[in-house]
Parts: sequence; C-alpha cells; structure tokens
Amino acid sequence: MNNLSSPAEEQPPDLRAAARELDDAGLCVLPIKADGSKAADVRTWTPYKVQRSTPAEHDQWFGGGRRRGIAVVYGAVSGNIEMIELEGHAIRDGILEELTEIMEASGLGEGWHAILNGWASESPSGGRHYRARVVDGDVPGNTKLASRLAREDEYTPEEKQRLREKPNARIVRVQIETRGEGGYGLVEPSGGTVHPSGKPYLRLAGGPGSIPTIDADTMDAIRDVCRMLDSLPSEERAKTAPRPKRELPAGVVRPGEDFENKVDWPDIIGDEFDPVFTRGSTTYWRRKGKNRGISATTGHAKDRDRLFVFSTSTVFEAEVPYDKFAAHTLLTEGSTSNSAFKRAAANLRLRGFGSAPHRERVRPAVQQSGPFTDGSSALAPDGIPDDHEAPAGPGLRIVTSKPELDITNEADAIDGLLGIMTAEQLPGLYKRSSGPCWVYEDDQGNPLVKQLGTDNLRAYLADHVTTFQVVRDPFTEGTKEVRELFMPKTCGTILGRKDWPLLPLRGIVTSPVVRPDGTLVQSPGYDRATGLYLHPRIPLRRLAPQVSDEAVQRAKDIVLNQMLADFPFVDDSDRAQYLGALLSPIIRPYVPGPTPLVVITGTSQASGKTLLKDVFGSLYGLAETPWAENDAELRKAITAKMWDCGDPIIAMDNLPNGHIIKSPILSSLVTGATWSDRLLGSTSSVTMPNDRLWVLTGNNLRTGGDNLRRTLWVRLDPDCPNPDQRDNFTVGDLRNWLETNASTVVAALVTIVRGWLAAGAKTINTRMGDYSRWASTIAGILDYLKVPGWLANRGEASTALDDEAQEWAAFLTDWHQRIGTEPVTTKALLGLKDTVPQLHNGDLPSGKQLGHWLKARQGRYFEDLKVVLVYDSHLKQNTWRVEQHVDKGTGRAER
Repeated sequence: MNNLSSPAEEQPPDLRAAARELDDAGLCVLPIKADGSKAADVRTWTPYKVQRSTPAEHDQWFGGGRRRGIAVVYGAVSGNIEMIELEGHAIRDGILEELTEIMEASGLGEGWHAILNGWASESPSGGRHYRARVVDGDVPGNTKLASRLAREDEYTPEEKQRLREKPNARIVRVQIETRGEGGYGLVEPSGGTVHPSGKPYLRLAGGPGSIPTIDADTMDAIRDVCRMLDSLPSEERAKTAPRPKRELPAGVVRPGEDFENKVDWPDIIGDEFDPVFTRGSTTYWRRKGKNRGISATTGHAKDRDRLFVFSTSTVFEAEVPYDKFAAHTLLTEGSTSNSAFKRAAANLRLRGFGSAPHRERVRPAVQQSGPFTDGSSALAPDGIPDDHEAPAGPGLRIVTSKPELDITNEADAIDGLLGIMTAEQLPGLYKRSSGPCWVYEDDQGNPLVKQLGTDNLRAYLADHVTTFQVVRDPFTEGTKEVRELFMPKTCGTILGRKDWPLLPLRGIVTSPVVRPDGTLVQSPGYDRATGLYLHPRIPLRRLAPQVSDEAVQRAKDIVLNQMLADFPFVDDSDRAQYLGALLSPIIRPYVPGPTPLVVITGTSQASGKTLLKDVFGSLYGLAETPWAENDAELRKAITAKMWDCGDPIIAMDNLPNGHIIKSPILSSLVTGATWSDRLLGSTSSVTMPNDRLWVLTGNNLRTGGDNLRRTLWVRLDPDCPNPDQRDNFTVGDLRNWLETNASTVVAALVTIVRGWLAAGAKTINTRMGDYSRWASTIAGILDYLKVPGWLANRGEASTALDDEAQEWAAFLTDWHQRIGTEPVTTKALLGLKDTVPQLHNGDLPSGKQLGHWLKARQGRYFEDLKVVLVYDSHLKQNTWRVEQHVDKGTGRAER
C-alpha cells in the first residue's frame, strides 16, 4: 500500500512548476502566506471558489522567488475534487489502519484503496491528505467526520486555562475531516515558514494527474465509515430516552433496565440490520438489502452500549444514539414518545422482564367479536360457471384478546387510543370524511354504515378495549388497576379531530368488483387497495384463475338465455341496456363517475318491470324509497338512503301511471360524482360519493326537461291482454329460481367482465355526455359478448318517451310548414292554436310567456328544426324564425 511509502523522489522543483502541474490537472491554485497562518496571500480568495486562477496569475504569484506556499481550492471549481484529511494524532492513534480494515470489511475496499494510492500527501504535523474526484453528485462543504476528546498530555496552555475557568468544558481533537466545496488545503512543495512547524508538505503517492474518480454514493458510504470512528461521548436525546424515573426500592428492576442487561443486539435489530464484523468492542452493521457500506455501529461508545445509525434509510433517526430499550421501543411501538416507552415497558413486563410490580391487575378480557377473515370461508366449494377452480386466499388473522389501555391520564388515553387505531387493533372500525363509522347488517341482512357519535364510540370501545385507571392501593402501598370506561368528553375529543388513523371506507359493494387496475375484489371484508368493503348478500362462488371462452359462453347463456329469456323487451336495445345496467355494479370502481338513471317502463301491469328491479335486489341487494311528491322531499329521501345505506342499487318502484319524470334534483343526482346535502335533523352538511345505480319503474313513464338525455330506457311490452297469466317460462318462477341460483348469476356476470378484461378490455367510443366513459365501457363488454342494440333506440325511441320533445317537435314542424322560415312575432305564432305548447291547465300562453319559452330553447334542435331569435331593429322587438338542419356533406335538409 503506497500510502506508507517514502516521499516520491521526483517532486516539482519550484512553486511555479507545481502550479503548472496542478493547473494541467484542472485544479484551482491559490498562493499562501509564508507567516504560518495558512491564509491565502491575495486580497480576497472568494472569486476563486467559482473561477479557476489563470497561468498569468500563477506567474505573478510564484515568479521572482518570493517566499509563499501553494494550495488547491476544492469543490466544483477544481472539477469536483474532495480531500479527506487524517490529522497527525489520528495517524499515531492507528486510525488509518482501523479505517482501512472497516472499508475492506464493508465492501468499500476497492474505492478506498484507489483513494489511498491516488494523490496522497503528508502534512508537516504527520497527517495524511487523500483526494478523490466525485461524479454523479455534488461535493459537500468542509465537514468534520470524526473527533475525540483530547488527552491531558495534549492540552495546550490556552486549553489548560480554559479548563481552569470552565471545568466541564470539552477539549476536542478532530481526527478526520474533509475539504470540499468552498474550502482549500495546502499542498506540496509548500514548506518553511508557511507552516508553523517550519516543515514541508510531502508527496507520498501519485499526483494531481492520478486522482481517482469515485461516484457520489460510494463517497457518501466512505464518509459514513469515517464518521463511525468518532469517539466523542453521545447522550441520548429526550425523544430516545424514557422520562427520568425516581429511585426504586432495593431489588426492584424496571423492565427496560432488565431488557438492557439480558438481550443482545441481534435479537433487537436483526430484522433491520446484518452484522458485518466486530473490531474490539465495536460491531459494524449493514442495512438489509445493501451489499456494501456500513449503516450503524453498536458498542462504540465507551460509557454505554448504544446503537448509532448513520444511514437515513431506516426507521431510526440518523446520528442519534439509541440504547437497547429505546431501539426496541421504536421498532415495536413505532415511536419513542413517553407513552410509547410506557407501552413497551408494559409489554416487556408481560414477557417477564423487570421485577414484579405491586399492582392489582384488571382481568384480561377476551375479544368478543369473531375472527378477522379474508372471506374465503364464505366462498362456496363448487365453482360456477367455471368447472376448473382452485381455492385461493390468505389464511385467517385472529385477534384473541382486547388491547389494554391505561386511561388514568386523559392526554395519554387519547394518545394510546390513537396508537391502537394506528395498530389496526379495532376490528370493523373505519373512517369517512365525517368521522369514524362501522359497517353492520339490519334484520334483513342489508349492509348499513353507522356514523359514530360520542355514545356510539364509547359503547364500541367498551366492547373492544380493556380500559382502566391506576389508583393507589392503601393496603399494599402499591397500585391497582380499576376498570373504567372512556369519559364521554374524551370520546368527543376523539370525534372532534379532523382525521383519524383508521382505514378509509370509500364504499360498500355486495359483489365482486373490478379495481381501477383491472384486478378483482372478491374476498368479503375490507379491501385495502380500493377502500371498499365487500359485504355479499349471497355466498360467492370461487373463480378460476383463468377465464376460458367456454366459461364466458356458459355465463352468457345463464344470464340471457335463462334468467332474462322470457322478459318482453320491446327490442334488442332494451335488453342490451338492461344487461348494461346489470353489469354496472361490478365495473363501477373500474369506471368511476356517474351513471344515468335507469327507467324500467312497461305498457301495462304485470309486464315484468318490478321483477327486473327485483333481480338487482336478489343479486346485489336493493334499497327502496317511495317516489316523493316534490323535489324537497325527493332530496331528503336521496340523502337519507345514501348516508347509511350500503346497497349499490336504490330504486323508486311503481311511479304513477304515465308519470312525466321531470326533476332537476334527479338531473343533478345522476350527473355528479358526489352528493352534498344537509342531514335531516342536523345543521351539518355532508358530501358522499354518488356510487349508486338509480332505478325507477312504472307504466308508460315519460321524461321532460333535461332528464331525457340522462336516462337509460328499458321498455317492456308483453303484447297480450292478460300478461299476468303468462306461463311456461324457461326457468319457471324467476324469484324461486334466483333463490337457488343467485350466486351462479353473480359468478356469471363477473365471469363476463373478467373475460372482457382478459381479452384486452376493449372499449367502443360512445358519446353520452357525462356518461361517455361508462357507456363506452359497457359498449365494449356487450360487443365482446356479441349482444346487439346498445343505445340503438337512443334517438327515436328516447324522443318518443319525452313529452316536451314531442310537443315542441310538433309545434316547430307545424310552424315550418305553415309559416316557413320568415321571422315572425310571438303574436303571430299564437295563431298556431292546435300545436303551440300550452300551460299546465291547458290554456294558451301569453305572447310574453311564449317569448320566454322560445328564449329558453333557442338553438336547440327538436328533430331537425330549431328556433332562431332575430331582433327587429325597426320594430325594436324580438322576432323568431324556424331553421332546418342542413347536412354539410350533401348541402340538403335532412328531410
């Protein structure tokens, strides 16, 4: 190893030659005063931190035989050069040999030896200077890496005087430091009075042209190893040490102290670090997953065995000492707060550490709720519709006992409860934007969400957490734990937070659904990836890992040729649109956003509309609410259902015969991704995701206003005098058939979607306003199934079911035929008595009312005609004309 060799015989003969050698290597050179101060011999050297000195300046500085020293400016100006300096006393202490041993053991030997054998110099005090060119990163500023306390025989007179004045002062000797960005260092052949000793700087190996290139990550690791040789005593910070305790009676040992004496470091940090090697009392550790470098040490401090971590990529704070108890607390409790130390000490005491306290304990309570499950036990053993299935899913996670919490101090009680929430020890408790909630079933098995109030939270915690207060026991002169519940004000404080460390509940689904990434949620319970809670209404079938074409065809047959075979759909479009609605709950998380209002209408009673609505309930679960008489009541009904109901479909059944659906509340509902309203009986407003499918049923239903384009029509026409007498259905009584086969149908629908996903999830661009993405996805699935008719009746059939559109189309047609395209006044239009739109009571509107109606509809097409406003500047009034749409391709009107 050349770093210990004698000085090279061929050194630059003078400072000018040395400056030339340094400049040729791309280094910035400075002159140094020859007065022992090591100061730069220029008025200011700041400009040379960013701009290299020039040969002309070198001639001026080093020509003429003036006594000076020479130095190199380190950092970016010299090509990202950094110098590592080991002081002379560090060399005499054997630090270089120790450092080299650690570098070799840590996998950094190659880079370290390149530095040692690159450009190495010896200072007049016997120190060593080594340089490296750093790439792929910046050079940090001058940094002290390792120090030790000075020995008494090293004290200078000034230091001795300082100790007389301040006996507790620390006299420190820096052993390893760097010169980097914004720093400079003297180099050979500086000598004479340049250094206070009068001795020269000597070259030991290489030169400016042989500086090794080291990547920034390796240099970071090399600096970390240098820091490990720091031997200044380090005290635990407040956050890594438990609060000081008063003296205990003789023979009494705290759990943390007992743990400190009995447990070895590998048992504490073995999951985080691997031991690399041990030198003396110091063990060097490397973070798991790394193949070189050193991440931490133990046993290095002389006063106490501590863990000292240098890496910033661990759970431990870098360059902060941890004793064994503090390290254990951080790893098991997630922090080193006083409450965390208390919990860790309590757990260690339960494991037998420490002497037994004089405390009467409350009886441990066994968790009353059932085990956590991934839902695999709810899956039927047979696999329909696919025959080649294999069981899957993780094992069960069982909670056998309640967490225990000391609530003597309210602040600690709140911290402790939040810690229990963070540790996910509260089964079935989730959060929405408005606070903690739980999912439960009503008497009919419908999933509901309960938003917690103070009493609800207190009752829940009484069931799931063993809470107690510690009081003085006058008989034993110790303490005892007394069972107590959380105070209501504490529960109120918890509920008053703006956030809670609970899993977010973003919705309830009752069947397998597709995540946004195309994977399937199929295990009952909470799904972390989506925040959805799967609460199946029926047992779920296990699904094969792969979907075959045969399985998809069998699934299609079950849905279309069995379950829906005998419904009197008016045409293919109605059947396709019902199937699209039936698939929507499965793909809703995959295609977020609104879905249109599903209106199932028939020509007469017993046409099957209620049965189609009940199919949703049999497969997914269905919440029903009566049709409200006005918009205010309708808004209340919508909010009440969305707030706590977990069913994915909400229906309003049997609207009045011939009812015109014309509600701005419904229009707002089915176009928004969220729904906001004030809770009934409360002053608070809530915002909820609008993730439901809304279904309306009735005979001869029609739409008005904006509801036409926000409606998905499913029309039925049995075309017989007594439709309730129909018989000989493919599956017999459908309700009875669904009781046995609902699981099969859900599996079939899921198989259809999985087949489409496996085939590439192709969509077909379908324009439907706010619902275009959903409509395009359904179009792709139905095209994959080769089911025709999707939205095919959206034009003529939909318009036929909209009274307003029909009325205005007839009016404009009559206007166009009888008046033509000339602008006319509203007074003239009122002459079209047979077709002009009328008031609700059947009377004709006034000219002013008709003008308002025309303004509201100007520019809108009714079939191929639209109203155009023409202002008559002579008469100073509005006139109106009707205009027919012209095909731009042919230049002709469409009819």
